[in-house]
Amino acid sequence: MKYIVVLGDGMADEPLTELGNKTPLEYAKTPNMDRMAREGGCGMLTTIPDGFEAGSDIANMSILGYAPEKYYTGRGPLEAMSMGIDLAPDDVAYRCNLVTVEDDTMTDFSSGHISSAEGKALFASLQPEIPDVMVRAGVSYRNLLVVYGGKGASSTPPHDIVGRGIVPYLPKGGDAKLLLRCMEKSRIVFGNHPVNRARISAGKRPTTQIWPWSGGHKPAFPLFEKKYGKKGGIISAVDLLNGIARCAGMDVITVPGATGYLDTDYAAKGRYALDAIRHLDFLYLHIEAPDEAGHLGSIEEKVRAIENVDMVVGMILDGFDGIVAVLPDHPTPIRVKTHTRDPVPFVIRGKGKDNTTIFSEKAAQTGMFRRKNAVDFLDFLFA
Repeated sequence: MKYIVVLGDGMADEPLTELGNKTPLEYAKTPNMDRMAREGGCGMLTTIPDGFEAGSDIANMSILGYAPEKYYTGRGPLEAMSMGIDLAPDDVAYRCNLVTVEDDTMTDFSSGHISSAEGKALFASLQPEIPDVMVRAGVSYRNLLVVYGGKGASSTPPHDIVGRGIVPYLPKGGDAKLLLRCMEKSRIVFGNHPVNRARISAGKRPTTQIWPWSGGHKPAFPLFEKKYGKKGGIISAVDLLNGIARCAGMDVITVPGATGYLDTDYAAKGRYALDAIRHLDFLYLHIEAPDEAGHLGSIEEKVRAIENVDMVVGMILDGFDGIVAVLPDHPTPIRVKTHTRDPVPFVIRGKGKDNTTIFSEKAAQTGMFRRKNAVDFLDFLFA
């Protein structure tokens, strides 16, 4: 038997008055997810263990069966693995956003979703000014900073503090002084950088500085194939997910046109998924767009992203006769523009049938699979 999990990042939400007290998932036209609900069974999944923040790193590790209590060291080292950076045992890798801060207020956690080429140019100018650390450009605003022989530091994810003053959320801990110095250097280097001059001329937000967060040491995961007896792979445009896959020894399938944003090539993801499952036993198809729309607080974009996820689900249902599951990793409600800890709905075709007729946060609560913990999800799916 073969298995595909379609993960709509941040797809779950709360009822909105603008949508007639429906959630974006309830409001969106999702004939394929609803078909799965009619033909299969639903349930709810707790993806964030007690004591952890509601991050995509924690949620996706949990869904893949890697208990964060045992294996999580930080988001940064997972993204370093995805970039092919071989961390020494005492290195600390931090996720490093390119952000816009104005009047000491976080105005944009992504610098208007800066392009990867622009980010690479900014980091090329910054690296010589901070030779005691390594910065590495990733995809768009998602980049990396490595402290050699680091001591660690805590800081708040920038997407959690949009519209707030940054001072209470600056790095604290052993690496804090060094990180703050790097942040100050970035403000100087980026201040009159050609990239920012061009962005301002084009009416776009400038990148004012870096923001390092979620640092940690290199993790050690059990291999997915040894853990489950199945050859697994991941499709994602996000370094975090690909880093988890590399830690677990899973195949990482790159899809041309996959951006990790609202403009991603959904159809290409579907085509590559159907091709990849031919040589895999399990495929984790991650689609980031609903989460990005949630962070933007855009109802229209979130509904559109969910409908595009549903289109991909339709491609999978039409071209694959194995077991299919669809779920978010966490909610990213429009109201708060960040992740929350609430359980998420899931639907599975191929493991029994219940009385649900649509796929939504409310409908899944009455499903036959009831509530489960995410770390047990794949054991249940494969049973």
